[in-house]
Amino acid sequence: MAEQSALDAQVSVLEPLYTGFVASSLTLRNRFVMAPMTRENSPGGIPNAENVEYYRRRAAGGVGLIITEGTLVRGPAAGNSAGMPHMYGPASAAGWREVVEAVHSEGAAIVSQLMHMGAMRGHESQFEPQLATVSPSAIGIDGEPVGRELTTADLDAIIASYVESATLASELGFDGVEIHGGHGMVLDNFLWARTNQRTDGYGGSLVNRVKFPVEVVSAVRAAVGPDFPIAYRFSQWKVGAYDAAIATTPTELEQMLSPLAAAGADVFHPSTRRHWLPAFPEDGSTEGRLGLAGWVKKITGLPVIMVGSVGVDHMFIGDDGADGNDPRLRLRYVIEQFERDEFDLLALGRSLLADPEWVNKMQSGDTARIIPFEKSS
Repeated sequence: MAEQSALDAQVSVLEPLYTGFVASSLTLRNRFVMAPMTRENSPGGIPNAENVEYYRRRAAGGVGLIITEGTLVRGPAAGNSAGMPHMYGPASAAGWREVVEAVHSEGAAIVSQLMHMGAMRGHESQFEPQLATVSPSAIGIDGEPVGRELTTADLDAIIASYVESATLASELGFDGVEIHGGHGMVLDNFLWARTNQRTDGYGGSLVNRVKFPVEVVSAVRAAVGPDFPIAYRFSQWKVGAYDAAIATTPTELEQMLSPLAAAGADVFHPSTRRHWLPAFPEDGSTEGRLGLAGWVKKITGLPVIMVGSVGVDHMFIGDDGADGNDPRLRLRYVIEQFERDEFDLLALGRSLLADPEWVNKMQSGDTARIIPFEKSS
């Protein structure tokens, strides 16, 4: 009972996040976002009725914005699962149109996350098994060889694939796109020194390593026009390399973000596993306590989506940080970060997997009926 009373006390604390938000053509009823979560539940890459209902329920549950699971661009060698949804082709387009209409009917907005797995595709693939995995230097997240190195012709094809998918998303009525540049995907492979050992203009310094992601964003922006929102998701960590870092200082972070913003990204989604942890704790300035979202906001001035074990008892992969082990303390800290202008939108992942109505239940004070996330969920 004491724990429930403590959780109830957080309801009013979260009230600032139930305000509307507007950026470019994106208008949201509140600041809660459904984070992208890969499900591999679209047979043949085509969203089906179950997918429509999955997204509709989360929209009905109160979120302001839904970011879809990663949707594969055409390629080459973009994905490794036959169940990952595509954002190309007439059959997939028809399925996504139904998803968009269902989400809009419940009052929420929806953006499509565009994804190419790059080195994360691995050595074997259910999807397009005849194609070798491609990445900047044919190096996997573990530093070992995988697949083949991307040629300049491949780079042109990947850019064209992102443009094709973003254009389709716009035509289908999506409210924007998110370009997945984190977690070891192909754009992240370019950004991280371990997986990018190229000796051409796309390798070497961070200024060079960001060039290909910038070219993708720039091409998408040119295709969809000035008013269609483009979010860019990135991460320091990679799947299987949780201590990885692209930017080791705020200066390096600026070297990466500023060109992406100039190319046309107008929302940033820095993916972290612990939203409350300082991004650069060794930084001696007064900003040393800032999380990654806070640094992104400070550097770019653009809207930022914060994410990282919000509203769940079990943190994403592992347990560290005394305060982080108490979800009630984390909810309070979320608002402290919001009041310090560290972020604009708050993404929820596993909380919404467990309970599609988490946002509405929190607002109404019906916290006793919130279904908690369990690791088997």
